[in-house]
Amino acid sequence: MDRDVLNSLEFRRLVVGRWRVSLALTALLFLLYYGYILLIATNRQLVSQRVSGSTTAGILIAAGVIAGAWVLTAAYVVWANREYDPAVAKLRARVEQRAPVEPR
Repeated sequence: MDRDVLNSLEFRRLVVGRWRVSLALTALLFLLYYGYILLIATNRQLVSQRVSGSTTAGILIAAGVIAGAWVLTAAYVVWANREYDPAVAKLRARVEQRAPVEPR
């Protein structure tokens, strides 16, 4: 890869932006999962309450945790499709324009 690209402000912004979004979503996922674990550990009465038949509040909350993980994944995909991928494509096109064309 071209050193000029690696040292460019545009490339650095892409890397920083990706890390920022990834770390934020990872932190949210950890809060979601470990929050559920802490809830189970500290409030057994709440999670063991029957909601309907043999379904407990803990099962419903666990389903919410799984759905929350899907939502966070979808948020990343939307961000990547709208922001990151177009910026990468723009940078790639700029690099390919400067690259010499090899004869066939």
